[in-house]
Amino acid sequence: MKTIYDFQVKLPNGEEKSLQEYEGRPLIIVNTASKCGFTPQFKGLQTLYDTYKDHGLEILGFPCSQFNNQEYDQIEKTTEFCQVNYGVTFPIFAKVEVNGSNADPLFKFLKEQKTGILSSRIKWNFTKFLVNRDGQVMKRYAPAIDPSSIQADLVKLLS
Repeated sequence: MKTIYDFQVKLPNGEEKSLQEYEGRPLIIVNTASKCGFTPQFKGLQTLYDTYKDHGLEILGFPCSQFNNQEYDQIEKTTEFCQVNYGVTFPIFAKVEVNGSNADPLFKFLKEQKTGILSSRIKWNFTKFLVNRDGQVMKRYAPAIDPSSIQADLVKLLS
């Protein structure tokens, strides 16, 4: 059975990284945008990360411009924006597409594992996927769901 550990993702500098490096850790994988109404969720995501990183949590942010072009063109501006405005210390990867024929393979997999209410298509920025320690996608959260609302499900994966 395929897991998220079977995928490679791109770092901001273009190098590839295997998600196998996160094996055994619960993950929150999220498509992000710096100029979106949900951008303040970076603060909530960082709070979860600060609270649970010592228990193994990793949050993986993937900038995306597919929704009203709400991400900077240069990845350096994106990472700087996240660090300066929200104190983000969890990994931000290279910009991806999450829908369509050019969708990143990881996001194709995530959507296949957990569909949305009406379809598998990601509707907007800050769709969040909770992944267990075995690399299985456990839950999908709509963009409007505040990161603090994930905490109860996350704590179950940490124990």
